[in-house]
Amino acid sequence: MVLVSLAALMTWPILTVSILLIITSVILALFILLHKSRGGGMSDLFGGGMSTAMGGTSSAERNLDRMTITVGLVWLACIISLLVLYRYFPVFGTLGQG
Repeated sequence: MVLVSLAALMTWPILTVSILLIITSVILALFILLHKSRGGGMSDLFGGGMSTAMGGTSSAERNLDRMTITVGLVWLACIISLLVLYRYFPVFGTLGQG
């Protein structure tokens, strides 16, 4: 009985960080696709092609840069957290064992 509760306690952080990693991966990919590119791409679909003729960076581009960096740092923290959790709790790394 104690072993089952200990396994449940140790798998929830891994599951939570894994879900957060999936969400941040999708958001990070979308933010990267929204950046202004030299060629065509997803940024041209949302009006990014018009701002290339103006030159300079707009506040929207700076905010997109900031959000991309923030989500990237959260993504990196998730990767490092999973590394630490799997390193120090290898028995509880896979669901169903423990």
